[in-house]
Amino acid sequence: MMAKGRFFKHSTAVVEEGAEIGEGTRIWHFAHIRKGAKIGKNCNIGKDVYVDVDVVIGDNVKIQNGVSVYRGVILEDDVFVGPHAVFTNDLYPRSFSRNWKIIPTRVKRGASIGANATIVCGVTIGEYAMVGAGSVVTKDVPRHGLVYGNPARLRGFVCFCGRPLKKIISESEEEVKYKCEYCGAEISIDRTDYEKVPK
Repeated sequence: MMAKGRFFKHSTAVVEEGAEIGEGTRIWHFAHIRKGAKIGKNCNIGKDVYVDVDVVIGDNVKIQNGVSVYRGVILEDDVFVGPHAVFTNDLYPRSFSRNWKIIPTRVKRGASIGANATIVCGVTIGEYAMVGAGSVVTKDVPRHGLVYGNPARLRGFVCFCGRPLKKIISESEEEVKYKCEYCGAEISIDRTDYEKVPK
């Protein structure tokens, strides 16, 4: 094991020259961080994680074992990515194609992605959303949205603490307001997103 500057890097991990790693970040066994990648402060990069060229990762991000984060992906602050989740970056993959195009994906602040989920490129996962384990995400996920399945569908909403929101305390034409029965936080959901949930 070794500390390199302001971050920790396990002796078996590879951090290429030109990668930027924030203070307090930990990079574990056999991880590979490519040149041009930017990883923020106080992140945890698990065993066997691959972070591709020019990927951007914010502060306080946790990436569990076996995750591949390919070029074109942005993970904002406080994102959690569960074990063996996968991001894609090409909608029409061919091994022989010389004309392929990177399709960007963004995971917004505080969102969580469950183990073995697949995130098909071109989507945005909203703030504090939750993607269930094993899901295949093919469409945008609204803020605080709970999605799961193959393909993943919007099933409800979750609190900042991650618990499902069930108790509605007020409604208007623009929004539906929930109160979390676990932590007491009040969360406003856009009416248009609320109406997408099967009743």
